[in-house]
Amino acid sequence: MMEIKILWTGCPNCKILGYNVNLALEKIWIEANITKITEMEQIMEYNIMSLPWFVINDKVVSYGKVLDVDSIVDLIKQNSN
Repeated sequence: MMEIKILWTGCPNCKILGYNVNLALEKIWIEANITKITEMEQIMEYNIMSLPWFVINDKVVSYGKVLDVDSIVDLIKQNSN
C-alpha cells in the first residue's frame, strides 16, 4: 500500500493540500496510508525550509506549495509501485 506523508503546521495552505490529497486518492481509486506530521520536532528531522511537504513512499515529491488535485494525481501515478 502506498505511504503518503504530509508535513504541515495546520496553516491554511497545508490544510488545502491535505484536502486535495484526499480528493486525488478518491478520484483514482487508490488506497493509501496517510500520515500528517504536525509535531515540530518531527518536521525538523526532515530539515525543512518551507511547508507543506508532500511525501510518497518516503520520497519528497513537492514542498512549499499547494498542489491542485490533478497535479497530485499525476505525482501519485508517477510514484506508485
